[in-house]
Amino acid sequence: MRIGILGLGRIGAFHAETLSGLDAVDSLVLTDPFADAAKAAAERFGAEVVDSPEALLAAGVDGIVVAAATDAHPALILAGVEAGVPVFCEKPVARTMAEGVEVLKAVAGRDVPIQIGYNRRFDTGFVNARAAVQSGELGTLHTVRSTTLDPAPPPAGYVAASGGIFRDCSVHDFDIIRWVTGREVREVYAVGGNRGAEYIKEAGDADTTGAILTLDDGTIAVVSNSRHNGRGYDVRMEIHGFEDSIAVGLEDKLPLRSVEPGVTFPAGTPHDFFMDRFTEAYRAELTAFTEVVAGTRPSPCTIEDALEAGWIADACTLSLHEHRPVTIEEVRRA
Repeated sequence: MRIGILGLGRIGAFHAETLSGLDAVDSLVLTDPFADAAKAAAERFGAEVVDSPEALLAAGVDGIVVAAATDAHPALILAGVEAGVPVFCEKPVARTMAEGVEVLKAVAGRDVPIQIGYNRRFDTGFVNARAAVQSGELGTLHTVRSTTLDPAPPPAGYVAASGGIFRDCSVHDFDIIRWVTGREVREVYAVGGNRGAEYIKEAGDADTTGAILTLDDGTIAVVSNSRHNGRGYDVRMEIHGFEDSIAVGLEDKLPLRSVEPGVTFPAGTPHDFFMDRFTEAYRAELTAFTEVVAGTRPSPCTIEDALEAGWIADACTLSLHEHRPVTIEEVRRA
């Protein structure tokens, strides 16, 4: 099949590399407002370059991958749907939840599949964790812990436009908690602080946060995030039930060291970047998209799914700023 990629920045170029290695993909068509970025990627992967999204959609593509800036996501999703071309779009759907809801309304009833990029759903550890929950082998769940710790903060410009740590970083934890447990979040309480980069505080954001999520069956989920984790990129989940407990990310590249005597785990070089931690998950995610394009599977992460994670992020942002518990229904009605 022939896949178009819109946006050749860091993640777009990474997707181009991944797609070029998939058996299902015969050719790539690329476009980016910065012509040099598209040209460099095209030379590397033997792809065709066009000068606009319109030209890309007219180039006979079977599916498109939207890796452009967030502000461009709604228009590019809708352009793909209008052209009848299946769409993969990196999260978020839109800059704000209101805009995301408008996208959802605009595509309602259209028979064009849309997949939103939440790659943890394709990581083997998280897939196995979901299967364990679904099988009932853990018994009734009582506690979930989910962690995303970045080794260093992103640039100031990125932080200023990100919508905040809950919308940019924690949202991955929120999505995977919903997906693994099969439950919805009912209420949140969030806290945060600034212990590092001053520009994060100046942007009105926190660099380290914690959130307590109450799920609709009473399970408690604890989410921990930071922009400053010098040992590496740390993504983990613990799921505790009455019968058993399991963990995702408890492997030799875990960026944590034990000070217990005689303990050598973890023994590997710590993960230091999200592309290192999730290389295989990204490959599985885009393989799934080729199956969506081929019509052999439904979207594994819909706009509705992405918006649910977004509501949790909005609730946590409000909770942080107002120092109080916030229900999901409150932000949904706002």
